Amino acid sequence: MRFVNIGFGNTVCAERIVAVFSPDSAPVKRLVIDGKTAGNVIDASCGRKTRSVLITDCGKVILSSLQCETVSARLAGKDDSEIRDSEV
Repeated sequence: MRFVNIGFGNTVCAERIVAVFSPDSAPVKRLVIDGKTAGNVIDASCGRKTRSVLITDCGKVILSSLQCETVSARLAGKDDSEIRDSEV
């Protein structure tokens, strides 16, 4: 089992992540609002602005303050130096 850091020392199981979305689109906003009313949202942003929304295979919605690209790269197994080099 491999864990991925999603910011502020929070980690998730990489095998359970189904998708990583930007929180800006209307369908993702609805997904987060519906998840909050159902109790399926885990806010791992530690009070910061939500920059990515992770969906798990069990229906949980995880909010992270990291960019989607950063989370995706970490899920793919790239280290932070490779991420920074590709953004330049």
